[in-house]
Amino acid sequence: MASVSYHIANLLEKMTSTDKDYRFMATNDLMTELQKDSIKLDDDSERKVVRMLLRLLEDKNGEVQNLAVKCLGPLVNKVKEFHVYSIVESLCDHMVSEREQLRDMSSLALKTVINELPASSTALVANICKRVTDRLSEAIVRQEDVSVQLEALDILGDLLARFGSLLVSFHPNILDALLPQLASPRLAVRKRTIVALSHLVVSCSPQIYARLMDFLIEELAKNTSMSTTRTYIQCIAAISRQAGHRFGEYLERVMPLVVQYVAVDDDELREYCISACEAFTLRCPKEITHHLPTIVEMCLKYITHDPNYNYDDYEDDEGQMDMDEDDEGEEDDEYSDDDDMSWKVRRSSAKCLEAVISTRHEMLIEFYKTVSPQLISRFKEREENVKVDIFHAYMALLRQTRPSLSLSIDPDAMEQEEGTISMLKQQVPALVKSVHRQMKEKSIKTRQGCFALLTELVQVYPGALTHHIPALIPGIQFSLGDKNSSSNMKIDTLAFVHCLLVHHSGEVFHQHVGQLLPPVVTCVADPFYKITAEALLVLQQIVKVIRPLDLASSFDFTPYTGDLYHCTLARLRAADLDQEVKERAIACMGQIISHLGDHLQGELGTCLPIFLDRLRNEITRLTTVKALTKVAASPLRIDLRPILADALPVLASFLRKNQRALKLATLTLLDTLVTNYSNSLTPQMLDKVLVELPPLINESDLHIAQLCLTLLTSTAKLHKSSLGNFLQVIMPDVMALVRSPLLQGGALRAMQDLFEAVVRAGLPGLGYQDILNHLLAPLVSPQASNIHKQAYHSMAKCVAALTLTHPGEAVGVVDRFLMDVTSPRSPTVQSFSLLAIGEIGKHIDLSSIPQLKDAVVASFSSPSEEVKSAASYALGHLSCGNLQEYLPFVLSEIEANPKRQYLLLHSLKEIISLQSKSPEGVKVLQGFVSDIWTQLFRHTECAEEGTRNVVAECLGKLTLINPAALLPKLQESLKTDSPMMRTTIVTAIKFTISDQPTAIDSLLRHCIGDFLSTLQDPDLNVRRVALVAFNSAAHNKPSLVRDLLDTILPQLYNETKVRKELIREVEMGPFKHTVDDGLDIRKAAFECMYTLLETCLDRVDIYVFLEHVEGGLKDHYDIKMLTYLMLTRLAHLCPQAVLQRLERLVEPLRTTVTTKVKANSVKQEYEKQDELKRSAMRAIAALLTIPDADKNPQLSEFVAHIKSTPELQSLFESIQRDACPTHDAMMDLS
Repeated sequence: MASVSYHIANLLEKMTSTDKDYRFMATNDLMTELQKDSIKLDDDSERKVVRMLLRLLEDKNGEVQNLAVKCLGPLVNKVKEFHVYSIVESLCDHMVSEREQLRDMSSLALKTVINELPASSTALVANICKRVTDRLSEAIVRQEDVSVQLEALDILGDLLARFGSLLVSFHPNILDALLPQLASPRLAVRKRTIVALSHLVVSCSPQIYARLMDFLIEELAKNTSMSTTRTYIQCIAAISRQAGHRFGEYLERVMPLVVQYVAVDDDELREYCISACEAFTLRCPKEITHHLPTIVEMCLKYITHDPNYNYDDYEDDEGQMDMDEDDEGEEDDEYSDDDDMSWKVRRSSAKCLEAVISTRHEMLIEFYKTVSPQLISRFKEREENVKVDIFHAYMALLRQTRPSLSLSIDPDAMEQEEGTISMLKQQVPALVKSVHRQMKEKSIKTRQGCFALLTELVQVYPGALTHHIPALIPGIQFSLGDKNSSSNMKIDTLAFVHCLLVHHSGEVFHQHVGQLLPPVVTCVADPFYKITAEALLVLQQIVKVIRPLDLASSFDFTPYTGDLYHCTLARLRAADLDQEVKERAIACMGQIISHLGDHLQGELGTCLPIFLDRLRNEITRLTTVKALTKVAASPLRIDLRPILADALPVLASFLRKNQRALKLATLTLLDTLVTNYSNSLTPQMLDKVLVELPPLINESDLHIAQLCLTLLTSTAKLHKSSLGNFLQVIMPDVMALVRSPLLQGGALRAMQDLFEAVVRAGLPGLGYQDILNHLLAPLVSPQASNIHKQAYHSMAKCVAALTLTHPGEAVGVVDRFLMDVTSPRSPTVQSFSLLAIGEIGKHIDLSSIPQLKDAVVASFSSPSEEVKSAASYALGHLSCGNLQEYLPFVLSEIEANPKRQYLLLHSLKEIISLQSKSPEGVKVLQGFVSDIWTQLFRHTECAEEGTRNVVAECLGKLTLINPAALLPKLQESLKTDSPMMRTTIVTAIKFTISDQPTAIDSLLRHCIGDFLSTLQDPDLNVRRVALVAFNSAAHNKPSLVRDLLDTILPQLYNETKVRKELIREVEMGPFKHTVDDGLDIRKAAFECMYTLLETCLDRVDIYVFLEHVEGGLKDHYDIKMLTYLMLTRLAHLCPQAVLQRLERLVEPLRTTVTTKVKANSVKQEYEKQDELKRSAMRAIAALLTIPDADKNPQLSEFVAHIKSTPELQSLFESIQRDACPTHDAMMDLS
């Protein structure tokens, strides 16, 4: 502390020097000290530093003054509060000084201090704000000096922007001071007043807001002078931009005035009116809706408003282009922008159209009819800035046309997309004709706009430019030429060419390769690395175009092979290049060799060693592995022998690296090499690779394990001599993985393939019986009980895969398992044996084993649930091996054994599921459909819900087999009087809806309304399952329900309400317990609402939706948890709508966070309350990500309360740290 004080005292002494350099250096050193977090000043040093810095603001040297201002920023966080007050008081006094330079310095210093005030010290900030606000308001009202007024307005704007909510008590005085300034004779004063007012409305009370809006609307209606009318329009637009969530209720009063003033012949006023409409469109989406036709009409009218220029002479003829450009230059000289303001009207019209298009997806078809042709016709705009905005508006239209992700998985939902795409298709020729001329403009900005527009077009509608390539080539050549383009222009052009090549068929370009290739090759040699990298990407695509390997092509590519190879080789060889260029050169050369290698035989000796060199380089190895994979997979069978011996040890070493992407790529390459180059590989080469595999074959990374197993399978098939030590080295890890409960999907299939390949390879010690014994050994060992039951399924599938290699052994193996079933040593062995019998029986007919059927059915009576479940599974799978034999048996058993009904129905479900997977299976099952249907319908009214659910699933899956005949039967069954049957039928419909396109979709679309009409069913359970079915449809196939939402949503919202008649009290001994029978249906309703957010948001009235979310925030624990999740999503998807309802949403969140559990509550109550608090805090963190939400008084007060409570603060901080991007917070509730 003493040394710091001494150092500071030294600096302060130097600051009094007469030498300005001394003063400057000392002030600079002081600033360095103040910026250190560790510095602590004693009271005396604080006082002296503050006094000295305030004195330096009056220094004669400007540089010293500036440094003193900069020092005040960090100083306010280092000194005590009363010093901060004295700094602020002093600065405010200086602001009204008669010395202009001191006034300027003081206002700059005050801004610095305000920006550096710590937001966490609420009391300090509030006191300072109050002191400053009084002085500023006074300065604004009384001061006749305009420069002081401007500075005061500026600082007040900063204050309101940062701490508006702390100044609520001063808002009336601030408003009184600001309103008269809107009529100031100085435009600069008006502009800064507008900025200050726009910050004020974010945090002011509804009364202040109403007073301001009433004043503006009344003054606007008076129209005392055109100048003030412009200002009032600007002010209203600024308020709408800053606080659109509060502006909606005034829109009806403002909009007629705006429309009225647009018609006045004053271009500046028109510009402000149209800009205001843009702000209303973006910030008041609900209220503006019925004004949109007027706004669009207005914008289309004024986007052509150019009274000083004649476009009639505008020719699209290429030959006239240069002459027209000269004419246009003359016109520009004649009408300068100083005289002509009409361009601003056109620009604001284009921006307003962009806002309307971007926010109104539902009006897309209308836009294509009216807006699109007009925008295309305006590409000829003479003013560059306006032209760019017109391009942006059209790009917004194209972006809206791009099919959304949720629709792309649902082809039927593309119907509405098809309408817009077909309209776009019709307009492409006019668009290309209009853009074609602009592509040879001198203006780089215009050409960049053209390429951005065409790129967007091609991404939205691939193949759009198929017939227009000749028209685009001259423009591309022009922009890649050195004379006409900057680096950025070339990069944009190359990016467009790449996009063009990717999204169009290769044949389209064949006749133009001669024109396209030379400028691209020139760009590859460009000294600027970004151009080179982009050109190499284009070159890679051109290689695929001139010689596609997957299609027959008659195009003669040989003239271009040399150029492609040599220009890439030059970049591949160079070592002193940017990383991106190196990687692109490697990838491009890989593409060239894989497509054209048979015509470059003489060059391989030069090129392949370079690949080997790059493989050994840590920076380029991953890219090289991927490039070599491409070469090795090429059908041209490029001769890789020169590098194989050296490459394999390097690749083997990669399998030890701690870089997952490298391991994955290396394993893929090794498998490709074994598959395509097995004759060139020796066991010695492969030994080095195989020895690295065992550590990778484990459950910690199933993807890597799967690739290892695939590589071993390929080796067993094509190079079995290399697997001599498989049994000792690799088998233990393979067997450990088989017993993992995590083994599933692709890795499990790869494991089955490996066993099959190893048995077929006929290696010593790895025959059918040997491997079978290895698989079954754990079951008889003492550790059998340690194996997870899920692993038995994997082991059973592997046993079946083995048995398929020796079908003759099947009966013997099944007999062995049958002994374990009939005389079990343990339930685990019995259940595994049943699973294995089922898996084998699925592929091989086992009906010849007489006692098999009885043994499986007898297992249904086992005391072990695990055995019963395995028996049910086995019977289902067995039946698929011989449907004629087993299916009638299963159906008769369902009828004869009511006690086993549930398990037998599960077997039936397995049969239907398995048979439905292949057309042959469906054909066999067709003959039994009517018998199964009849049997299932006998159990649709079963008292047990579990049984009814299995029946429903069977009915649903059966309907998918013959929808035309069976769907009407389900529909007819809805008319039954039995609520249980209706529940089963509606649940069955849920199982007909999948996320993949199926034959039933078109039929379902016509009748799903009937099934969902059960949302009005008198029975509570029927309504609940109808909601579950609706949720499934909304999640998996939104197109089925989108058009029904107008009728379904009111019914859905109705089910979110708490019904008192469904709440009852149950006496449990001396206690009374409340039971809510409506909870499940409310939960189902809120789950549907959550799903609609993801898939049908554009069809939902978000304000009505939010009302019901508000209700859910006060409901039961389960529903609160759901609504907190919804709130998190809504904050991301519809921030403006949430902002408008923030006050009503914050209150229930506050209640949850501040609620305390009763002292005598059980542990579960504490846990539930903690989880609720956490979820509510996550929702609050999401709300704070909405722009301007932190300026809401209720929310900021609540957050301040959280931060002032240590327990809540630590919880909130941990949630903010863990917070993922809100758009990842998705949940599947279907």
